[in-house]
Amino acid sequence: MSKMAEIETRGGRRAELVAAAARLFSERGYHGTSMRDLGNALGLLRGSLYAHIGAKEELLFDVVDEGAERFLARAEEAAAGPGPAAERLERFLVGHVETAIEHLDAATVFLNEWRYLSAEPRAVIQAKRDRYETLLRDIIEAGKASGEFRAGADIRFAVLLVLSAGNWVYEWYRPDGDLGPAEIGERFADLIVGGLRA
Repeated sequence: MSKMAEIETRGGRRAELVAAAARLFSERGYHGTSMRDLGNALGLLRGSLYAHIGAKEELLFDVVDEGAERFLARAEEAAAGPGPAAERLERFLVGHVETAIEHLDAATVFLNEWRYLSAEPRAVIQAKRDRYETLLRDIIEAGKASGEFRAGADIRFAVLLVLSAGNWVYEWYRPDGDLGPAEIGERFADLIVGGLRA
């Protein structure tokens, strides 16, 4: 096997391991998932796992970081897009819900298990979470400054409401339900944006 093929195989195996970790951490929690569980999910002996990772926490970081990057990419796209704040806030909400549902396992881990990271990797994720919240806050502040949103609207609570609504989707969403991810996001946006409008 060439060096390049070996690197691709190792990278592909790592991606499989991260996907398996996302599923298991989502189902059982980080602390409820053992290295043996991870090995069994991929048909690897526990010792073989260490050829791919140094510790279980590396997998947690990879899952959480991928989730953070997905959410950030959608938020940056919504924030930088054209149109008034109400439209950008709607795109933000739809993007949040779609990301949470389309990557349900990873989103569940991102939202619940990230706190189990040790200080240094947790700080990396916290910075991304802060960036995400800032993008949302900026959209709402822009709407308030332009007169689109009510002058008395409480920005801090509006941010908390948007994040709380979007973050809880993983708990109750069912793929066989009546509404798809975009429709759910649009309904949230209708209620939240409607409540903010001047």
